[in-house]
Amino acid sequence: MLPARDNEILTRVAAGTPMGDLLRRYWHPVAASAQMKDTPVMEVRVLGEDMVLYRDGSGTLGLIDRYCAHRRVNLAYGIPEKNGLRCMYHGWLYDETGQCIEQPFEETVRPEARFKDKIKMAGYPVQELGGLIWAYLGPDPAPLLPRWDLLVEPNVFREVASSFIPCNWLQTMENAMDGSHLEHLHWTYGKYVLERMGVPPEEAANRVRGFSRKHIKLGFDVFDHGIVKRRVLEGGSEEEEDWQVGHPMVFPNTMRMGNASRSEFQIRVPVDDENTVQWYVLVHRPGIDVPPQEQTPYFEVPMFDDEGGYIIDFATGQDMMTWVTQGSILDRSKESLGESDRGIILYRRLLMEQMAINEDGGDPMNVIRDPAGNSYIELPQERNKYHIGDAYRRLLQGSWSRYSPNREVVAELYMQGAAERGA
Repeated sequence: MLPARDNEILTRVAAGTPMGDLLRRYWHPVAASAQMKDTPVMEVRVLGEDMVLYRDGSGTLGLIDRYCAHRRVNLAYGIPEKNGLRCMYHGWLYDETGQCIEQPFEETVRPEARFKDKIKMAGYPVQELGGLIWAYLGPDPAPLLPRWDLLVEPNVFREVASSFIPCNWLQTMENAMDGSHLEHLHWTYGKYVLERMGVPPEEAANRVRGFSRKHIKLGFDVFDHGIVKRRVLEGGSEEEEDWQVGHPMVFPNTMRMGNASRSEFQIRVPVDDENTVQWYVLVHRPGIDVPPQEQTPYFEVPMFDDEGGYIIDFATGQDMMTWVTQGSILDRSKESLGESDRGIILYRRLLMEQMAINEDGGDPMNVIRDPAGNSYIELPQERNKYHIGDAYRRLLQGSWSRYSPNREVVAELYMQGAAERGA
């Protein structure tokens, strides 16, 4: 059971709240680079703030207040020009910092007033990395954008995707610290769902077999970048990778998972108190030279089908269903936590500790300022997760990447790699 006051502290993300101020110390993805290829101006809502993201004619990205400082019209309908975004209503022009740099009528009738110099809206730093556009909404000086391994790893085929999740961000992250749900939600329930859809029992079991072994031990250790999750599965031991290596929750809001041939980030970004965007970064390692990608492809992972029902015949869909059915903001004062929830308890404690550090004026965990340590940040990861090896066909079928328009390209790369290895 969590006191109602603590639940409020952990879930509210607006500016001026303890959690909102902590999360503003980090860079968050707000769009995929590929999204802006055909849409140079788009609305963005992050941490309860409404903004507009644009790319001007010089290629510079800007993230500024969504509403013009003049008559408060929506700048998502503005015109990107060489050096900024022009409001379509009266022609005021803003640069990427939110500074007004042109006011056509005002400069014509009273140029000496220099009224434009007095108009400055919110503007936030943005950078591109790993196929995503990242924004920093916190105090100056901005930290470095962390160069996590999956964002900069060479010779891979990289994809990015997103899902809109209508619930509080903390529900999505606490699921990541809950290991024992796998054999129940993804094995028992996964088989049940597939069989109800008419899939023969043997085929249904084969599709979710990676989740079939029961957990007999769970471990969680705080390390430099977050919390490492460890497990011993039925028939296994502490000598195996699942315990010796594990995989990390990257503080504050990212899960890293996968195996030797396929790894992913799931980054949970609060839209506001009751909505979240889950960003995915997927890295494929087929074991051959991968042709350079001109642009990292992007796609969406849906939560609902055409009739408005949950899509629950794959693991990520099952996770999303459980998060949303807990309510828009889970009432943790009514929980009954047990031994399997030690990871959740540790994560909440770490959040509280880092909020206190932030409130005292210190840099919380993973606020990176030293360029020497930011060229390539390698994270721990099992190479043979659940002892299913490089079973990419099963992973492609049972994961969110089933929605990728690049599946045939990826499958061909893996098959070429297998052929070269004689596998």
